[in-house]
Amino acid sequence: MERLVRLDGLRGVLAVYVMLGHALPFTGLPWWVAGPFAHGEAAVDLFFCLSGLVVINSLERFGFRAWPFFVARAWRLLPVYWVVLGLACGVLFAGSPLGAMPWVGPAGVDIWGRGVPAGFPWHLMAHVFLVQGVVPQGVLPWVYLTLLGPAWSLSTEWQFYGVMAAVMRRGGGLARFALGLAVVAVAYRVVAEDLPDYWQFGRAFLPDAAGYFALGLASAVWLRGEGVWVLAVVLGVVVGLGVTSGEASKGVIGVVWVAVLVAQRFAWVPVLPGLLESRVAQYLGAISYPLYLVNEPVQRAAAMVLAPLVHGDARLFTLVWLPLAVAGPVLAAGWVHRWVERPLMRGWARRRESVLRAERRGWPGQAHWCPV
Repeated sequence: MERLVRLDGLRGVLAVYVMLGHALPFTGLPWWVAGPFAHGEAAVDLFFCLSGLVVINSLERFGFRAWPFFVARAWRLLPVYWVVLGLACGVLFAGSPLGAMPWVGPAGVDIWGRGVPAGFPWHLMAHVFLVQGVVPQGVLPWVYLTLLGPAWSLSTEWQFYGVMAAVMRRGGGLARFALGLAVVAVAYRVVAEDLPDYWQFGRAFLPDAAGYFALGLASAVWLRGEGVWVLAVVLGVVVGLGVTSGEASKGVIGVVWVAVLVAQRFAWVPVLPGLLESRVAQYLGAISYPLYLVNEPVQRAAAMVLAPLVHGDARLFTLVWLPLAVAGPVLAAGWVHRWVERPLMRGWARRRESVLRAERRGWPGQAHWCPV
């Protein structure tokens, strides 16, 4: 498929939405200001749709070979993630600012309320290897949120990559894979509530998000001109699961996704394509991955410095901290993108091109070092 420029802009919009959703619960702003940004999990579900749509292209580029695909994904995701994970652990060990913020309600406590977990080394290992989504609650309670909250979705993505690489080893069957994931989502909804407490999984468990990945895959089927019926079926499953979930935002995820997909496909859609193609949206899309990860620890660090100085004055805290909570993560993400993410991506591109040249010249030893 061609470069989906408008969906690059969507990444930036979603990352900013998540950043604001993490910030506003700690301010003294009224509920009607913070309320619209209280659906960060729904925004992450849209990220899952995006992954389902575009990651299949990556697997195809590597000829459906699992090892080169995983090497490329690890090179793309892990260095930035580990840098931010180290920052998050340092901030976590520094303490919690909530003691100096008596105005913070349950939503904020839920984000920052947990300190250094018991059995920290095990939690750290789960995060380093991105397996926190497959660890039951009875083994390490809340492990998918304990050190770096946003990283739960990376664990879900990593599970999806593994299943996709295993199922689609020979290529083809994209529609069947999308429908199969939709079936998994429905089945998990049916059985999840009956699982013993010990074997309950958090929202980072792949079956909990399988419908959204399926929607992205079904969208790829539609964009490739292979029929709209797969997209219609999976969309119906996602909307049905959302409506019955008890969360209003879940019911509209599928509708929002299809609206953006139509804006990507057709030029006649008003307003939305221009917004998603704007320079601001495209830049935010470029830094969306580090911005998504870094916003929580940067916001928490700023609160730890400022909260003791305002002596319980929520208005003063909001006036000073909220601009920092927005500008700080954007600046930090821009720095990480420039000095960590972009050099690694350029290095990988150069290495991949050299291997392709070696393969064309018939140098199997050189090609074997880093297969593509």
